[in-house]
Amino acid sequence: MKRLVTLTALLLLALAASVQLKAQLKTNKKNAEAQKEVEALERQRFEAQVKKDYAFLERVFADDLVYTHSNGKQNGKPDYIQSIKDGKSVYDKIDVEALNVRAYNNGQAAVVNGTITITQPNKPDGTPNIAHIKYVVVQVKDKQKGWQVVLWQSQKQPDAKS
Repeated sequence: MKRLVTLTALLLLALAASVQLKAQLKTNKKNAEAQKEVEALERQRFEAQVKKDYAFLERVFADDLVYTHSNGKQNGKPDYIQSIKDGKSVYDKIDVEALNVRAYNNGQAAVVNGTITITQPNKPDGTPNIAHIKYVVVQVKDKQKGWQVVLWQSQKQPDAKS
């Protein structure tokens, strides 16, 4: 009788472990898919900022976006998009140097950190205006709207020659 109870307990433990493993594999797969989606969207968003694709930016920025520039200035979604339209935020080129995406909550949220180089119009003295930026982005997946940026935080890095 003791053997039967022990065997039954072991079988139940094995079954529970199997169910847990299956759930974990499913979560891992959803997170991996989310990581690929968000990485592609990050690159597309940078391209949209350069090309001034306002429709794309309207779609990928959440209505409650908090966008903190490297100088500490903060914008919401309407203000940031308007700053691009008004020429206050100008991007000739954005090069992605490093990009790391971590997905959470069964692929429903993602934290991105990376390094970019932004080329802007030349300074008044004609010298290149290049900024090396480290940044963090938080994106969430909305059922109707898809992935949306809810937070951008950046920090300017010193030039290599500094």
